[in-house]
Amino acid sequence: MYFFTPDFWSALLAIVIIDLVLAGDNAIVIGLSARNLPKGQQKKVIFWGTFGAIVIRSLLTMAVVWLLKIPGLLLIGGVMLVWIAYKLLVEEKKHDVQSAATLWAAVRTIIIADTVMGLDNVLAVAGAAHGDFVMVVLGLIISVPIVVWGSTLILKWVERFPVIIYAGSGVLAWTASKMIVDEPFLKNFFIRNPLLTWLLSILLVAGVLLLGRLKNKRKEVA
Repeated sequence: MYFFTPDFWSALLAIVIIDLVLAGDNAIVIGLSARNLPKGQQKKVIFWGTFGAIVIRSLLTMAVVWLLKIPGLLLIGGVMLVWIAYKLLVEEKKHDVQSAATLWAAVRTIIIADTVMGLDNVLAVAGAAHGDFVMVVLGLIISVPIVVWGSTLILKWVERFPVIIYAGSGVLAWTASKMIVDEPFLKNFFIRNPLLTWLLSILLVAGVLLLGRLKNKRKEVA
């Protein structure tokens, strides 16, 4: 069974890492939108908001998985993912989310915000899944509970160990290289030149990490 193959587990691990690295901000949105509600309602908001966000994200991811089968879109998606990997390292994110006055208003805020903020996550997971819907669902089942209930811990780890973000960015760049290599009109070329496949992966991962590091160094100096 393909569940026991190294490719399956490496792809699933990539999906979980991508979810954890990119979805931390989404967990913050959940907390911010429900912060002024009574304690009892906050739990309901977290449950229904998370449930709605998972449903929407699953549907979007599956749609993107299907779209990536169209010739040319894997290449475009891979290039976009390289940019997302770089932005993860250098972009300072803001969380300007208004606290909702009612339970369902908070749920709506969470779902809308998660959908907008999670587009990079959707593309990354779809690329890492290589067209496998089961892998998408498994990745969400594993990572979403960790993100929702462990967001505070994850954020503390990220602040204390910035290397986590660099690792996540590296996984994104590696996923981007896999998408580019798997592009139908490029696939035969890379099959005939396996060395170039590895070279592309190394260049993209190293390039993104190096450029991100240099950008952050300039920020520190400024």
